Amino acid sequence: MLTVVPDPADRDNPGPSSLIDEIVRQGARRMLAEALAAEVDAYIAQFAAERGEDGRRLVVRNGYHQSREVLTSAGSVEVTVPRVNDKRTDAATGERCRFASAILPPWARKTPKITEVLPLLYLHGLSSGDFVPALGQFLGSSAGLSGPVITRLTETWRAEQRAFAERDLSGVDYVYLWADGIHVNIRLEEHKLCLLVMIGVRADGRKELIALADGYRESTESWADLLRGCARRGMRAPVLAVGDGALGFWNGLREVFPQAREGRCWFHKTANVLAALPRSAHPGAKKALAEIWGAKDKTCARAAVKAFEAAYGAKFPKAVAKITDDAEELLAFYDYPAEHWVHLRTTNPIESTFATVRHRTKVTKGPGSRAAGLAMAFKLIESAQDRWRAVNAPHLVALVRAGATFVNGKLIERPTKDAPPEAA
Repeated sequence: MLTVVPDPADRDNPGPSSLIDEIVRQGARRMLAEALAAEVDAYIAQFAAERGEDGRRLVVRNGYHQSREVLTSAGSVEVTVPRVNDKRTDAATGERCRFASAILPPWARKTPKITEVLPLLYLHGLSSGDFVPALGQFLGSSAGLSGPVITRLTETWRAEQRAFAERDLSGVDYVYLWADGIHVNIRLEEHKLCLLVMIGVRADGRKELIALADGYRESTESWADLLRGCARRGMRAPVLAVGDGALGFWNGLREVFPQAREGRCWFHKTANVLAALPRSAHPGAKKALAEIWGAKDKTCARAAVKAFEAAYGAKFPKAVAKITDDAEELLAFYDYPAEHWVHLRTTNPIESTFATVRHRTKVTKGPGSRAAGLAMAFKLIESAQDRWRAVNAPHLVALVRAGATFVNGKLIERPTKDAPPEAA
């Protein structure tokens, strides 16, 4: 567990702030005060023409609210918000109209950036009991920072995760799909938490988390339950699903979305093949496998499969069978736009995202419970999702959904009967 041990002397006597920190805080306080005053003035000017029966304005200034401390990225800033007396009534509800600042909402004690930092620090290993000594010294105030605050955040994450798991999927079309099972250590429990993850590519090329659930050892029934839930909420069958060949996911996919085509992850497959080979053969085998997934087209890839079989089949038939038995699924990505091949060869979007989850559970020796682990993973993916980039050539994703034909990665405008049979 990552811990922070503050100096007791510093806790009792924090000492003067540095001159540059004080200048930054004073400048932030002054700019925030001017922005709030300008916002109020604009609101009052907007309704200056509205007057009551006595001829007086209905919207006027009314002093200031009580001062409060707000934690910002510049540190703790004391703010005094102007108050507005709005005597107008809403014609629809009959209730009094109220001014609400868009800059500083009522009761806000932390800016959105600070609110984002809290869960990220927790998720990356900082103990909830260390927020006050760590951030209190850094920001110049401990207002709004405590262990209970983080505890309440985790409860909020769980509620958000449950709402996410029941959202409507009928308005979104996922053309490609990656699926994988991620095992996370859980404290005080005998079994590992297995997170069933599905990430999809929308018709506009953007990547998005489709579903996240806890399962039992990646079983077929666990995956089938997850897929049935997605179908029940309106999810359409993907064109291509990519995952590890050992997943129970495939039986569930064939039951729920039988029209979806299957693709295999080359990252997992390479690891499986190398595990069946002696270490001395690894360098040559890696190069031979790269010749397959890195071929310029499907025909050359099939030739590379034959070459791999000829080179290793006699001595290591089990390793070769791992390729030949799944050859069509491993080469499925060749039937789609060449710009998408780099995305469809592996389940890397899931693996790279969950490296952060594994880091957190390694530091804390597990998230503590299955529910906490699920909520933690959800928030990490949610924060990472904003930084995911769209697939290459996103405009081609819609063509894939429309059933366009691609040969050697290139779009065929007018398919003919002479088109190669492997084109999809």
